Amino acid sequence: MSKKYQSTNVSEVEDHISLKYEIKKRLGKGAYGIVWKAVDRQTGEIVAVKKIFDAFRNRTDAQRTFREIMFLQEFGDHPNIVQLLNVVRAQNDKDIYLIFEYMDTDLHAVIKKGTLLKDIHKRYVMYQLFKAIKYLHSGNVIHRDHKPSNVLLDTDCVVKLCDFGLARSLNQIQEDSGNPALTEYVATRCGHVEPRLYPGRNAAGESPVPGTSTINQIEKIMTTIPHPSPEDILAIKSEYGSSVIQRMLLKPQVPLEDLLQPSVPSDALDLLRGLLVFNPDKRLTAEQALQHPYVARFHNPAKEPALNYDVVLPVDDDVQLSVVQYRNKLYEMMLERRTNQGMLRLIQPKDGRSVRSVEKPNVKEKVEKGLVKANAFVRSPAGPPHHGFSTAAGRKRVGPTSNGSATTSPTEGTNTDEVINRPQLNVQFCFPLL
Repeated sequence: MSKKYQSTNVSEVEDHISLKYEIKKRLGKGAYGIVWKAVDRQTGEIVAVKKIFDAFRNRTDAQRTFREIMFLQEFGDHPNIVQLLNVVRAQNDKDIYLIFEYMDTDLHAVIKKGTLLKDIHKRYVMYQLFKAIKYLHSGNVIHRDHKPSNVLLDTDCVVKLCDFGLARSLNQIQEDSGNPALTEYVATRCGHVEPRLYPGRNAAGESPVPGTSTINQIEKIMTTIPHPSPEDILAIKSEYGSSVIQRMLLKPQVPLEDLLQPSVPSDALDLLRGLLVFNPDKRLTAEQALQHPYVARFHNPAKEPALNYDVVLPVDDDVQLSVVQYRNKLYEMMLERRTNQGMLRLIQPKDGRSVRSVEKPNVKEKVEKGLVKANAFVRSPAGPPHHGFSTAAGRKRVGPTSNGSATTSPTEGTNTDEVINRPQLNVQFCFPLL
């Protein structure tokens, strides 16, 4: 790693952040922001500080920032979804700081190393992803951006799904299914299968069906999976999407096993066949995938939680607000969370119980139980106050200890067999990229 990449660049961090978090080193920098490894000066906890440049620069970016924070607040208690610990306003009121639990690397960086992932690692990664996806889907929410760089890993091979900027509530999509623009958007975005997450990559870590674009990727997949029925194609409810698929069906089929190495286990191939199905209603569900032989050694129904209500954002997700409206709504929701008015609108309890009182303790209860920091208002030494929302839980985090070893979260929820079989992963030289 270059010295430039390792440099701390504390000058890029505002004073009110440096007072709360000791910046150790920069992990990555991209067009949209910077990520640092840091230590919470109050608790000593190792965290990741993500600064998003101009988070509300336009409506699309503002909506994505809003979604990311709202959904992470709702789903972050799951052991395989990254936990957002704090949200801090920048002095310029344009940037924003997100404080996450620290993870060592991501799946993309590990795959690029080529030799780190053994068969047992792949099985354990897939098992944890299925757990996270089951949890999201039980709340009627889809992630829509599954890819290796959005799968975080630590040295215990613990997985955390991240980046919820494209996540959507299916409830809202169904309510607005008559919106042609939305239908086209959903058809193109949700129709994209992300095979890079599945077992069966070649020796170079490449996808068996690499694509040069979204359409080309779907085209490659369509030549590999069983042809959809006419009813499957009509179910797209999109003339454009249907015509594209119809043209793709004219290309010759290539058996899936011909694209994979002979060493791919038979149960991995069977799992892929169950997942790579055109009609989502005919694919394996996350819950069914958890029962597949490929992940059988880790499967424990008692440790694979689900929600009993639908999760919907507190604003209409199909009508973009103005930049100012998104920014103000975000900080308003932070304050509402701290005053017991809730973060998300929870609807349709599936068993008739009061979701808010039974499933989601209010902020006062969380403070009393040590689940939320009471003083979640960060003030700069000079200038206006900076609203910070903290959801630091009282559980032990996953990440390196002061002596460099790794700790394991007790909420990981593994049975004895899983603990015994949990594979160690040497990610010392894999660094997460932004």
